[in-house]
Amino acid sequence: MRARNIMMGLLGTASCLSIIASSVSAQEQDEEFLGTIELGQSKREIQTDTAVPVTNIDQEEINDRQASTVAELIDSVPGVTLVNGTNPQGSGINIRGFGANGTYGTDQKVLIQIDGATTGSEELYRIGNQLYTDPELYKSVSVIRGTVGSFEFGSGVIGGVVRLETKDASDFTGGEPGFKFRQTFGGNTNGEGFLSSTILAWQPTKNWEFLLNYTYRDQDDYKNGDGSVIADTKFKMPSFLAKGKYTFGESDDHSLTLSYNKSTTDEKDVPYDTFAGGATGFANVDRKTESEITGLRYRYSPVANDLVDLDVNLTYSDQLIDISPLTPGGSPLYTAQHRYETTKLTVKNTAYFDTGAMSHNLRAGFEVLERKRQTAFAAPGGTDKRFALFVVDDIEVTEQFTLSPALRYENQDITGDQASVDPLNRSYSNNALMGGLSARYEFNNGIAVFGSGAYTESLPILDDFGSIAFMTQPEKAQTFEVGASYNANDIFSDGDTVRAKVNFYTSNIWDVTSYSGVANVDNKGAEIEASYAHASGFYSDLNMNITEGTETTTAGVKQGWRNSPEDSLRLTVGKRLSAAWDVSWELVAGRNSERQVRSQSGVSYQPVSGYGLNNLRVTYIPQEGLFADTEIRFGVENIFDKQYRTKLSTRDAPGRNFKLTLAKTF
Repeated sequence: MRARNIMMGLLGTASCLSIIASSVSAQEQDEEFLGTIELGQSKREIQTDTAVPVTNIDQEEINDRQASTVAELIDSVPGVTLVNGTNPQGSGINIRGFGANGTYGTDQKVLIQIDGATTGSEELYRIGNQLYTDPELYKSVSVIRGTVGSFEFGSGVIGGVVRLETKDASDFTGGEPGFKFRQTFGGNTNGEGFLSSTILAWQPTKNWEFLLNYTYRDQDDYKNGDGSVIADTKFKMPSFLAKGKYTFGESDDHSLTLSYNKSTTDEKDVPYDTFAGGATGFANVDRKTESEITGLRYRYSPVANDLVDLDVNLTYSDQLIDISPLTPGGSPLYTAQHRYETTKLTVKNTAYFDTGAMSHNLRAGFEVLERKRQTAFAAPGGTDKRFALFVVDDIEVTEQFTLSPALRYENQDITGDQASVDPLNRSYSNNALMGGLSARYEFNNGIAVFGSGAYTESLPILDDFGSIAFMTQPEKAQTFEVGASYNANDIFSDGDTVRAKVNFYTSNIWDVTSYSGVANVDNKGAEIEASYAHASGFYSDLNMNITEGTETTTAGVKQGWRNSPEDSLRLTVGKRLSAAWDVSWELVAGRNSERQVRSQSGVSYQPVSGYGLNNLRVTYIPQEGLFADTEIRFGVENIFDKQYRTKLSTRDAPGRNFKLTLAKTF
């Protein structure tokens, strides 16, 4: 009731604001004031200038999507599929068929970094994705799909890399001395959700800046399209971000940044299985989750020296999942404390230089990482120490042709806390040389073609200490990609922009250790991105994902890849009526598919119905007058209240959901 009352209050406030806004809008139209926003833009800029399949989500889109979780924020990226997704405990991110599934929150093939810190856990049975954080803490998210763009970030990446960057004080102060205060309130009807995010940004001088952000999100169990309550989907999650930056030196070419962020959930009397809830027969437990990330970053970028752009980043990530049973006895699974502590030092330099007629953007460095895992039931503990060297060079051979070789060498020493099946050996060493090559050629008519090949290895993880063979057997994978892009202006009329990118890929994994009974996996697919924008304010965005996978079992049987998502499409059509008003309609569709079901009697396939959803978003940002710097966002998701479930999810998705967000910067 409290959240509902808050939501009704926000709706009432919006009604009052809309009356005033009408007069303000009319005045703006009379004066033909359009502000500083360019109307001829689509929602998202397609990265047509690179062979790497990467999607960047900026602050405007983060605000516009009104996502409750980071998983919900990036599900519009082609190739990204969610396992559930509406609550942080039981949601997971799957990219190109790898990452989270209904049993584990990760398979080590999707890398997640926050401000450069590697976060997340290894394989924890029936426990979510370990990405316990709030979208309100971040100003940008970058999703790299596949292997070719991953070598400066980590090894074993087959699905992709998700990189999040937290907000800075200067994002609000504009880099000038002063104080800014931003308050955001939000609510949604399905689950009676409530959001409050408070930001204090202070720059005492141009060289010092400080930011504090406290965000609190509260949501009850939601309902599906048939009106049924989906149990165990409620959550409360407070999050906190503190960040300070000092810029110094000649021409302010040095900077030092210290940041700390923390998110927690404290659940009482909930099913152990965070994915499927009580449907799988697990007992209820109390579970507290804490996720902390601390970082100290030094940057040196002298204006007069293109050979030096030094980035030294020391990070510490700590994820704790404390589980306790409601009653004594029972499985030790319900009495466990899972903890991951990851300390990492990354030193990287970017150099720009020419060798003859060729220009180079060379990124080279090294990484030292130590991950500690606390021993728990069915989760062997130990220490995983790694040292890596990496180099990536974007070589502009001619103005039209770019070649990008990449190499990564990684050495590992992994030690278990307890004797594994081999009581005489608790330590193992592994190393791998990985790399890739991409090429891009751009014609004079706006069309570019590109292709890449990449090889990577997933070194053994602490969870594999139950098998001697697995501790010396890295998983190996190769990926090949080809595609084309198009970028042009003034095509159909003056002032329009057309961008498109199509990417075809195929991946093969062998020496598999992550999936029970699987010897290798062959996966292929196509990702399509396209956008059209006109100077009048009209825009349209299209994202499409088509995928097909095959797994070969250890018995030699070929069958459908168990973690392949459904083919999907997302189309947005919108209009920026002025610098203040933005209205868009979004269609989200998934094809009919089959879900693999494994039992003692063998493998069967269960049909999964396709779906088509409609979403509406309206944004009003007054440019002048009393409500300048105020943002009002209204959205309706699943407008027609469809009952559906995506292929990889274990729960029905939410039905119709009204959302309202009010934000003001003072």
